[in-house]
Amino acid sequence: MNTISQLRMYTIKEGKMAEWVDGWTRGVLPLRRKFGFRVDGAWVVPEGNRFIWILSYDSSDRKSMKPDPAPLIEKAESWFVTSAIEPPPRNDRSIGSRPL
Repeated sequence: MNTISQLRMYTIKEGKMAEWVDGWTRGVLPLRRKFGFRVDGAWVVPEGNRFIWILSYDSSDRKSMKPDPAPLIEKAESWFVTSAIEPPPRNDRSIGSRPL
């Protein structure tokens, strides 16, 4: 079974990355998790003030979030992506693995 995810890349306003990450971590991330969405990863690319994250679903409930870091986005891009490789088989007994 293929999982379709969304890759999002935001260009954050100059000098606002720390504020953005704080707002995203306290607002967006918990909201996504609260509604059962999976955030597969999030990264800061200092060159170009970029914030990149991958999630498996989208929700319109984000508009009620406080603090809302959205005004700090200079540019937003997103793509739906599909895995090009088969995921390795899950073995919850292997070293370092844990149930999600």
